Amino acid sequence: MPVPVPQQRSVPAAETSHGDLTLLVIEDDPAGTTITVPELSAAAGTRVRIRTARNLTEAARLLTDDVDCILLDLGLPVTGSDGVPGAGRADELAALTHVLRIAPLHAVLALTAEDDTELAAEAVRVGAQDYLCRGELDARVLSRAIRYAVERKRADMAQHQLTESRLRAQENARLERGLLPTPLLDGSGLSFAARYRPGRSRALLGGDFYDVVRTPDGTVHAMIGDVCGHGPDEAALGVELRIAWRALTLAGLCGDELLSTLQQVLEHERQSEEIFATLCTVDIAPDGRRAGLCLAGHPAPLLARHGRPARLLPYEDGGPALGLLPRARWPRRQVELGGAWSLMMYTDGLIEGRVGTGGSERLGQDGMVAMVNGRLDQGLAGEELLEAAVAEVRKLNGGELTDDVAVLLLGRDPERTRRGGGSAPRSRPASSLVARPLGVQRPPL
Repeated sequence: MPVPVPQQRSVPAAETSHGDLTLLVIEDDPAGTTITVPELSAAAGTRVRIRTARNLTEAARLLTDDVDCILLDLGLPVTGSDGVPGAGRADELAALTHVLRIAPLHAVLALTAEDDTELAAEAVRVGAQDYLCRGELDARVLSRAIRYAVERKRADMAQHQLTESRLRAQENARLERGLLPTPLLDGSGLSFAARYRPGRSRALLGGDFYDVVRTPDGTVHAMIGDVCGHGPDEAALGVELRIAWRALTLAGLCGDELLSTLQQVLEHERQSEEIFATLCTVDIAPDGRRAGLCLAGHPAPLLARHGRPARLLPYEDGGPALGLLPRARWPRRQVELGGAWSLMMYTDGLIEGRVGTGGSERLGQDGMVAMVNGRLDQGLAGEELLEAAVAEVRKLNGGELTDDVAVLLLGRDPERTRRGGGSAPRSRPASSLVARPLGVQRPPL
């Protein structure tokens, strides 16, 4: 009958002990171990408790959480009752493999005959922390071996956990990077740039999301949104809303009809009824001179025409955030863009940073407009403008921002296009606040 695997603790006993050690000796002749507790304690300089087991079945019953180390006789007879095969040279380490299986978090010392060092070395390769020969077994050697084995097991466990954490982080990074948007702007003649930084540490995705696509009729649709909260659940919901928005947009939906459908998606996918999302959508006509604007509880975009200061687009006709009102409506306002322009869409993480002495005030939309206009006066544009704006917000805040930040910049410059700039190529996603060009053109902003 197989020996049941005892419930293991989450950390080795070595990490919870305070100087005292418990040794489990597994051999069929416990009297053969001449080391006594007083001798071992004197050599170790601390109290040592010794338990003995004559076979693996008995050892399984004695293997409790307070055991720090196991001393296993490799010559222990292994029978069917121990649940392990026991025949042939290949099975000489069967007892060890059985102990390693039922005690994966314990340090193990292999005890072997003096003339069988090859088998002892193989035991270490299989998983034992060290081996001892019977002829050299004394209190001082055993005491040192126990402590070495315990520390080595602790180091092995720490290294294993570190490796697992690194692999998990790499896998999460690959997954999150694959979920970042790839704007589709081929043939639009518009330039595009973006910056994105999640508020939670060691993550690539937050509750903010954005996307840009060009439909077959030549209209460019842009969207930016923010799910309340900063955790992985909010990040996942943001990805779902972004993908749903792209699918609905490519299917021909726009304005109020699109937002109403997105609200249904949100209501079905959110974890609780308290979760909501703000959204700003813009659809730019094929000629690039006008656009439709819908706001769902989201800050209005910033528009700058060539040679004029940047200003906020009207926001009086906006509707509520998605998920707040069951039968809400979201009016679509027509906006004149002009010939050459830049349009900056952003989430509230950019405007809610602290400013002033002691950080008692928020930057706010007015502060952001003044900051952007200051950078325009310095001649900054496109990628440089976004990088400078985000850097300034972080500086005013006195350090990293705690909220997610997403900013995207669309621009049109017919004069540049006529000079041979051409249209922006297929863009790549901007996965961080580090500058990453997404098109050959820069907007005039």
